[in-house]
Amino acid sequence: MIKHFVKKNNGRLTHLAKQFGKNKVMIKNDILAGLTVALALIPESVAFAFVAGVSPILSLQTAVMIGFVAAIFTGRPGMISSSTAAISVVFASLIAQHGLEYLFATVVLMGLIQITIGLLKLGKFARIIPYSVMLGFLNGLSIVMFLAQWAQFKVDQVVVVNGAETIEKVWMPPTDMAIMLFFVAVTMAIIHFVPKFTKAVPSSLVAIIVMTIVAVLLGRSGYHLRNVQDFAGMRLQGGLPQFYIPQVAIGIETLKIIFPYAVIGALVGLTEAVLTLRVIDEMTDTRGRTNKECVAQGIANTINGFFGGMGGDAMIGQSIINVKSGGRTRLSSIVAPVALLIFIMFGSSLVNVIPLAALVGVMFMVVVGTFEWQSLKYGNKIPKQDFTVIAVVTVVTIFADLATAVIIGVVLSALVFAWEKGKVIYVNVEIDDNGAKTYKINGSIFFGSVLSFKELFDVRNDPEDVIIDFKYAKVMDHSAIEAINAIAEKYKSLEKKLTLIRLSEDCKKLFKNAETIVCVNIDDTHSGVSKYQYV
Repeated sequence: MIKHFVKKNNGRLTHLAKQFGKNKVMIKNDILAGLTVALALIPESVAFAFVAGVSPILSLQTAVMIGFVAAIFTGRPGMISSSTAAISVVFASLIAQHGLEYLFATVVLMGLIQITIGLLKLGKFARIIPYSVMLGFLNGLSIVMFLAQWAQFKVDQVVVVNGAETIEKVWMPPTDMAIMLFFVAVTMAIIHFVPKFTKAVPSSLVAIIVMTIVAVLLGRSGYHLRNVQDFAGMRLQGGLPQFYIPQVAIGIETLKIIFPYAVIGALVGLTEAVLTLRVIDEMTDTRGRTNKECVAQGIANTINGFFGGMGGDAMIGQSIINVKSGGRTRLSSIVAPVALLIFIMFGSSLVNVIPLAALVGVMFMVVVGTFEWQSLKYGNKIPKQDFTVIAVVTVVTIFADLATAVIIGVVLSALVFAWEKGKVIYVNVEIDDNGAKTYKINGSIFFGSVLSFKELFDVRNDPEDVIIDFKYAKVMDHSAIEAINAIAEKYKSLEKKLTLIRLSEDCKKLFKNAETIVCVNIDDTHSGVSKYQYV
């Protein structure tokens, strides 16, 4: 008895020791992965601020709030959320036209919309976004980010018009332009080549540090390279995000301004979140919860809006870094924003001296990494309609906005699918000993195929008794019911009888529901097979 007791408990202790060992390794991996992500977030968050036209500290604080809250409520452990390029692009014009107060209000409303989408379980529909739409979305986003960077190559110039002084943006002098482009190229080269030697430190962070040191040395020698402080117009002060209620008038006029941006931001954010969720699912061979992630993103943005943030969503690149670094649980996603907060509180002064050329270089490399270059090589390797969808979504993203581009892409893909599916319908014709003619339909009958379906019948030359066999066909929608009814009316006008047999249960239900608007009678006595006879 005693030996059995000792043996049994030794087994339990061994199991607990193994579990503790596994958890210890997992915790270590999650912490290290979170720290790696935090370092990688610093340069990109600062760079995104320039896209949106806000203070870099505001972008960094947004990364902290979004990352921390989303990590707590997330439906995909291991996923990283932060301020992002996509949201920066969406809100850039809002900030330029109406200022930060309207931005904060918009972010709150955007979060509420995302929460609503998640609670209504509409997030699952984001999974049906075609891959061609995703490619066009990423390509368009990268081009928009690329074009946005050229604003950093302009400076303020006082211009006198009709005796009044105004300030307008003009291109840098040629010499300054050449120097800045040189440092942008050096930054990009560092980011490209550092991973070939080591991946222990994010290459973008190495580039930022090196270029900042160079800028400081140049400053001591008498040449000033434009930096973050020049952009912000003041020294940036870090600290904890403070609760803040947006100072906007509550009313219809305000809603008219912020609602379109909030809807677009919500859809763009959820699109990126679902895309990121898909990528992480494939990498970890697990499955995240889409609707829960929609709610998590919504809660994060709502809270972020009340803490003076610019809004954000899931980050594909940083999430991949996290997973590849060993991050698998919420811990890694929480460590990243906490580590970033520590940097903001004690190292914000370092942000002031970062040269703009380095941040532009970082963003250009983000553009290079975001653009799906293989899509340019597809040509005849994929269906022409898919290539067309990629091109259309890319163009609409550039000239309209990201959400509109995705919606147009999904609609276009659906129409193309309906057109192609509508062409796949054919018939086998048989005539029995009694002279009755049977049409055996093969394919789906729906709004996209009704014209092809109607062309299958020779109503005028058919015998008096016609049967349509639906064993290998599917009646999909009301358009199909109306098409069948139109065929029946033609046979009836020529005093011919039409009988439908071997319908599936779903098809029977459609006809049953449509009894008041189509001329059918249900009859189950025809050779033991259910039929619907037009009378």
